[in-house]
Amino acid sequence: MTRPEPEADTSGAAPARSGELERRVTVLELFFDLVFVFAITQVTGLLAADLTLAGLGRGAILVAALWWAWAAYSWLTNTLDAEDPAPRVTVLAAMAAMLIVSLAVPRAFGADAVPFAAAYLVVRVLHVLLYYLAVRGDRALRRGVVRLAPLFLIGSALLLCAAFASGAARAGLWVVALCIDYSGPLMAGPSGWRVHAGHFVERHGLIVLIALGEAIVSIGVGAAGLALEPLLLCAALLAVVVAGALWWAYFDLVAIEAELRLGRASGSEQVALARDGYTYLHLPLVAGVVFAALGVKKALSHADLSLDRVSSIALFGGVALYFAGHVLFRLRVVGSLGRPRLLLVLALVGAAAAGTRLPALASLALVAALCTALVAWETVVYRDWRSRLRRERDDHSRSSTA
Repeated sequence: MTRPEPEADTSGAAPARSGELERRVTVLELFFDLVFVFAITQVTGLLAADLTLAGLGRGAILVAALWWAWAAYSWLTNTLDAEDPAPRVTVLAAMAAMLIVSLAVPRAFGADAVPFAAAYLVVRVLHVLLYYLAVRGDRALRRGVVRLAPLFLIGSALLLCAAFASGAARAGLWVVALCIDYSGPLMAGPSGWRVHAGHFVERHGLIVLIALGEAIVSIGVGAAGLALEPLLLCAALLAVVVAGALWWAYFDLVAIEAELRLGRASGSEQVALARDGYTYLHLPLVAGVVFAALGVKKALSHADLSLDRVSSIALFGGVALYFAGHVLFRLRVVGSLGRPRLLLVLALVGAAAAGTRLPALASLALVAALCTALVAWETVVYRDWRSRLRRERDDHSRSSTA
């Protein structure tokens, strides 16, 4: 593979420190992620209890808010040594606040709007406090944090205002709050930030894995209390095939290509790739898994009946959203389109209407067949490329730890 020479960076982004060892994900970060898992599970429960298009919209907004809180901490722990006592205690306090957020998710737009928004604001305030601990002595990073800190808090404060509003005003404040949050890093730019590429890639790969775990949990929830008859067992096996294909599609090629590309980049280019590819474009991956988990759950509970319109959209559309995220992620980070995955997205969107006419078991079988066909095709066609990527990754890992 031909590697381009890195261009000189004049943007002000903090360079990697010479001789600095690449960080790995810590057990504290994994411990923090457990609360995010619970929050995602709560969103799936909320969606299952409100099978309407408006319910899907509210679920999407909640996933976006929860993802942004998690993404903020992924950047923080990429910068800060969270194993020191003060940061460790603060992260644990943020976990406690995030647990309240998770408990309030099912009624975040209703009776528990205030607890949700207040706890969410605490999570963001603690995030800014931890960044204050991280940036002391690092002028470039301090300037980056100062540019973003107001936006970190304004969006969260607007969510608290939304908790006291109602109807269209509440929905509007939620949208404005998320727009402020998501536009902040783009307006502030990459100057001053630094990325530990291996840590960043590993952390996001693990959160994708955790989200896929929610799809596995949905199999058990959907089958809970039902007799283990052949129809249910077939549906459960097909659901596992779908989850396995989603896992394969991410970790077999895309994650390795992206890790190598991010590792080769430096300065502002590396920060921008991490921001766009991981902070922004991993959201559709996680959201897609959440919606697909809802569709799987409903398909298992009524395998012999056709899915309702919303459940069909969740199943087919969720998997389509997941692969659309792959297409955009690969295009931004690696620079290639991934046409087979784009064709799969179009096929899944086109097949969504069939979900309301076919038995749920047949819908699951159709999704499983399409996803399996993609990963099988890529495994065969890209066999040599897969081997080269793995050799290059192993060489890079050895050089990083030498």
